[in-house]
Amino acid sequence: MAGILPKLIVFLAIFITFSTIAIVDGESHSFSRTRPLESKEEKMSHLHFYFHDIVSGRNPTAIKVAEAESSKKSPTEFGMMVMMDDPLTEKPEATSKLVGRAQGIYASASQSELGLLMTLNYAFMEGKYNGSTLSILGRNPVWSEVREMPVVGGSGLFRFARGYAHAKTHWLDPATGDAVVEYNVYVIHY
Repeated sequence: MAGILPKLIVFLAIFITFSTIAIVDGESHSFSRTRPLESKEEKMSHLHFYFHDIVSGRNPTAIKVAEAESSKKSPTEFGMMVMMDDPLTEKPEATSKLVGRAQGIYASASQSELGLLMTLNYAFMEGKYNGSTLSILGRNPVWSEVREMPVVGGSGLFRFARGYAHAKTHWLDPATGDAVVEYNVYVIHY
């Protein structure tokens, strides 16, 4: 019995130590650690580019990947979903310098107007933002002159990003649905 008591005391000391580390305010925190942010100052960047959404022709950059049977009868194509890999350029011309790609999904999410749910990343491939991304998640009421969507995050130089994107249709071909959209993106980041 005398040999068991020291082992029991050591076990209880270890158990209490790890229990104190793992439980703070009644919640388990064994999976995370908190550390102070780096002392970099936040800045705001303004990005301006053109988004080329090409749904027609031999090499579309956006393709319909899903739709409900009722989408075909809906004036807003409610329930339709499109996957995109659209070029982002410096100027509205398709031959303008490529600065990145808009990659993601948009879907018709309104039964009463053409309102798209946009979930996409701007993947930049030019200049100091090469390899960085911005993530957009929001509503795009297509027929509004200027649409605002939130920037909900980013990667690379845009890590911890937040902000908003203004979209304005520059050109639309009503026969094909092809469009060029001007974007002004205001983003706060480190």
